Amino acid sequence: MKRRIAFYTASAFSLLGAVAQAQTTGQTTEVEEIIVTGIRGSLEAAAEIKRESVQVVDSIVAEDIGKFPDPTTAAALQRVPGVQVSIGNNNEIVNVLIRGLSDIQTTLDGRELFSTNSRNFQFQDLPADALARVDVIKSTTADLIEGGIAGVTDLRLHKPFDFDEPTAVIGARANYSTNVEEVNPQLSVLLTDRWNTGIGELGALLNVSWSETDYSRPVTYAPIRRSTAFRFDQPGFMVQNVAGGVNHYGTYERPQANAAFQLQATDELQFYADAIFTGYRSENQSAFVETQFFNPNTGVTLGAPSGDCFLARVSPSGLNPNAVELAAHNFTLQNLCNVTTATFTNATAFASAQSRDQETNNYLGAIGTRYQGERLDLKGEVSFQDSTYEEEVFIVDIGKRIPVTNVNSNFNEGGLYDAPGNPLGSADGMYLRNGLNQNFNKANGDLMAISLDGTYRIDSFITKVQAGVRYADRGAEYDQAQVNRAAPGGDLMTLVSSTGLGDEFYASMPGIPRINGGQSMLIPDPDYLRSAAGRDRLRQIYGFGVGDPAYAPERHFEATEKTYAAYLQAGYEFNVGGTVIDGVVGVRPTRTERTISGAGIISSVLTPVSADTTDSEVLPNFNARWVIGEDWQARFNYAKTMRRPGFDNLNPGISYIVATNPNVINSGNAGNPDLKPQISDSFDVTLEYYFKSGFLAGGVYYRDIKDRVINGTTAEVIDGITYNISRPRNVSAAELAGVEVSGQMFFDFLPGAWAGFGVFGNYTWADTEVTGDSSASNSLKGFPLQGVSEHNFNAGLLYERSGLSARMVYTYRSKYYDEDITGGNALRPIDAARADDPMYNPTWLGYVRAAGRLDMSIGYDITDSVRVDVGGTNVLGSKYRSYMGESFFNRDYRYDDSIYTVGMRVRF
Repeated sequence: MKRRIAFYTASAFSLLGAVAQAQTTGQTTEVEEIIVTGIRGSLEAAAEIKRESVQVVDSIVAEDIGKFPDPTTAAALQRVPGVQVSIGNNNEIVNVLIRGLSDIQTTLDGRELFSTNSRNFQFQDLPADALARVDVIKSTTADLIEGGIAGVTDLRLHKPFDFDEPTAVIGARANYSTNVEEVNPQLSVLLTDRWNTGIGELGALLNVSWSETDYSRPVTYAPIRRSTAFRFDQPGFMVQNVAGGVNHYGTYERPQANAAFQLQATDELQFYADAIFTGYRSENQSAFVETQFFNPNTGVTLGAPSGDCFLARVSPSGLNPNAVELAAHNFTLQNLCNVTTATFTNATAFASAQSRDQETNNYLGAIGTRYQGERLDLKGEVSFQDSTYEEEVFIVDIGKRIPVTNVNSNFNEGGLYDAPGNPLGSADGMYLRNGLNQNFNKANGDLMAISLDGTYRIDSFITKVQAGVRYADRGAEYDQAQVNRAAPGGDLMTLVSSTGLGDEFYASMPGIPRINGGQSMLIPDPDYLRSAAGRDRLRQIYGFGVGDPAYAPERHFEATEKTYAAYLQAGYEFNVGGTVIDGVVGVRPTRTERTISGAGIISSVLTPVSADTTDSEVLPNFNARWVIGEDWQARFNYAKTMRRPGFDNLNPGISYIVATNPNVINSGNAGNPDLKPQISDSFDVTLEYYFKSGFLAGGVYYRDIKDRVINGTTAEVIDGITYNISRPRNVSAAELAGVEVSGQMFFDFLPGAWAGFGVFGNYTWADTEVTGDSSASNSLKGFPLQGVSEHNFNAGLLYERSGLSARMVYTYRSKYYDEDITGGNALRPIDAARADDPMYNPTWLGYVRAAGRLDMSIGYDITDSVRVDVGGTNVLGSKYRSYMGESFFNRDYRYDDSIYTVGMRVRF
């Protein structure tokens, strides 16, 4: 008998989905119906999915229609054991990692999903309002689409047959941001019904949502340190190269619409069609203000040294030598001590407006049919996806000399700067600085996939045989126009007032709390930089022609990729000593044929480059579950998984640009069409205990990854100019091991209203290490993986009783590094014994300090149809603090937003 899980509210997955899940697990025992209502119901449904899945799975189930437990998909994923996230410049949670890896295969209702020409999907592009459920599958099986060595994240949408009666749900929310002090709207509507017709039962569903968000994220930074022997003739000390900050601010909208149709033609045969659109529209800007201390004619008065001293190699310009300078031994050895406070006079400063227009459009559609017979199930489907991202970036810098700048690089683990009189707040004496940069780019990805899957159930210890085939035709394309030109006449030579630009050119930026006490400063007006008239006027001043620049042929690449895959998998079940052992064993062979073409500038000549590559892999898996009595079970899972290289890494062309800012390194990048797929041998062992009001689960995992891609940066001389060129190589490998512990329970045994309390939590210890070749390109060998905290936990307190529900969750992660700046010019400690070795360049990383965030929500059911709720994210105002290499080299201090919400949901 199939195991049935029925959910009486639409906040859970459908009965068909539950049956499909039961078939996947091969279970034959009956389970009681579970009624999903609110927080408790969603947690119990997620626990049941975890319990019954053949893989190691952690799930998130919506508490009700349009009510995911967190405001975004990425925010909800951070609650899953082993998942870590970070905060983007627009204050959204981004960069989802599963067990330290970003190599996640994302599917939407089982279909491959990606963003533009990437292998990954940007989770923030799908509003949580649309979701019914998310499964984070950490141990793969042969029937899942290959590509996720981190795991598979399956996003599930509502379907018409999830509902027994006509349903309409309207949600409205007001979100208040403390950084911008604005209230923003968020709306959603779901409509669904089903009818008996002459051709069978027909169901239709439409779900639309829209949100608008104003944001501001002020940042203060203290970048690299420089030897004061350069310019200031004070050997033995170093101070920060510049003092600056940036405020990322703007507005974005996220429209979303999905529709689904189901036709149950007979008891066994169903036809369906699904479609979804998600979009992103944004006008935003980064307003930089920066004072540069090592330009000519600047004076300094140093404060007392901090006592943090070390031996360093110093180039003639007071920085870490690059590869060319190392080879020529063009450096000196200096004992340097960090100075945290200083006063600079007559320094040059600039205010920069980086205006952006951004637009994303994701479309995915599918048609298919499924047959579910007594023993045989068949499913055939054709799906299509198109994903496009366009961005226009227009950058102009202005500036002047600043009489006095006071610097403190270690104020509460961040920089604090003051320029008396706030000189950048006035247009008087403002010059054009650095240059004008135009960066227009467009990325597109498309996919057509055909799949056929079948399952045949058998009355034997072999309970089923699964088989399937899949063909995918993927395309990717990228174009860019990047033009950079220095200010007319040179830096600080052309007064803005002499160009004819008037008041319409200036705007006041939002202040940065740690610079001049948060006073506003003038920048080029981002709206002026976005206007056609404003752009053309500035192009004339800088010596460009009017109109947007054409896409550069040397920055174009395109790829076509055909993938053929099949799988064969068998389910089994047998009794041993009164216990049950079940699972699946399978294999998935795949073959990829790829053509990628691009171009590069070689000795000033445009040179087309193309490459054809083929790779084939056979991916076996073995999964076993040992059911010990009613409450205990253990699992063992092994799978070989793969990850194909990203299209941007495969691009055979090379591009580079000369920087107009003297404090920015000339840089470029190149791809490598010969990159091989990454291969992982993955092992999971778990022990789980389920009881009436909760569960406890623990597990260990191990990943051995080969041919991991590392982007190595080396100094290359092109046409007499030195550039730091980044190139990807298969020189690395990685090992991951860790422990995950999770659990939840409700205190049903307490009297009265106290019985509504519950708790949940999870903890992950992650031990990662980069291995592989000992080469200059693999400078991270022996270090953990980028972006991975060793310790991560969630702790939550819950309450649900008499229509009232509440949740308070604290999420913590320990320090991690988010940037490899080994190839940069930051001074760093060296081993004196290796000082003369030109191949020795100590690894230098940017670290993020440990931090935690507290989120909370409270909701109340006014009636069976009307619910109101309030909530807050990051209510304690946690900040992002980072440093370079050594903890006393403070770097960024970022003001993560706190957002408070009030919402109402009405169901008819």
